[in-house]
Amino acid sequence: MKYQLFIDPNDKTTKAKQIVQAIIRDIEKGILQKNSRVPSINDFSSDHKIARDTVEKAYKRLKDQGYLISVPGKGNYVAEGPGKELRILMVLNKMSSYKKEVYDTFIQTLGKKAKVELQIHHYDPKLFKEIIENNKGKYHYYAVMPHFFHDAKAAEYEEVLKSISPHELVLLDKNVPLKKDGYISVYQDFKQDSYDALQAAAAQFDKYSRITVVFPKLSHHPVEILYGIQLFCEEHDKQFLVVSEVDEVVIQKGEAFIILTEPELADLIKKIRSTGLKQGVDIGILSFNETVMKELLEITVVTTDFKAMGELAANMILQKEFKEVRNNFRFIQRQSL
Repeated sequence: MKYQLFIDPNDKTTKAKQIVQAIIRDIEKGILQKNSRVPSINDFSSDHKIARDTVEKAYKRLKDQGYLISVPGKGNYVAEGPGKELRILMVLNKMSSYKKEVYDTFIQTLGKKAKVELQIHHYDPKLFKEIIENNKGKYHYYAVMPHFFHDAKAAEYEEVLKSISPHELVLLDKNVPLKKDGYISVYQDFKQDSYDALQAAAAQFDKYSRITVVFPKLSHHPVEILYGIQLFCEEHDKQFLVVSEVDEVVIQKGEAFIILTEPELADLIKKIRSTGLKQGVDIGILSFNETVMKELLEITVVTTDFKAMGELAANMILQKEFKEVRNNFRFIQRQSL
């Protein structure tokens, strides 16, 4: 199998330096093992469409630094083993209790094998671009949650993601179709997960004629969630309504609410209690993402397994499994539906 190495044509760093940095990181990560043979200068030049002189210059630097050694008549070999510790930059959209679960499990699973640094892009593709550009070449892996403003142009952040070498990119929570192989992705399929969760609870929705989703304007939740819920409503002949806050709602018997944020959940519960209607009988509540408080309040939940997401991503890094995996999504039946 050919050795795959990513060269970013838009990077201001010279191609020779990119080759040097990439090979060193692959050696430190264990992708290139000690005593393994690297491609000849001619093969590398041909495979990656890079001038032979550039490859030769990069190989010379790697030999001077002690990473490669030449064996006369045989070729160039890796002289150093993997580094003692991986360096990983995690870039989240925000730090919430759910994202903290991913982060905590991620670093716990990696243990002493990696040092993880954290930055937040706050849904802003411009800030995300700045973070990546300022940290190019400093880390072995870049673990990213690619959630951005609803009006953000996909091309803007996809370009940044594509500038990261596939073998250094880890996508978390949301998959982005990059049209390239070799990266790690542990993701939710927001449309399909939402639809599947409601299908699993279809019998519980029989007594409700309308499903209302409280989708706050500034929450930045993926709109694909709405598509999955709407599809379920169409197939089961349910009215479908989207509001931005509980204050817009007039509570009526025979309505089920799907809630995405905890403040709106609290507002809805207070509003229902003021009507005398009973949760799970007259009014239904389904909330996204499990918490201890929802368990104590007997709130029915659909949730991805955030701890599993962090653990799975960390293990894929350690085992060098570069593939896309859909994270487990669960429906938890309680008294509110």
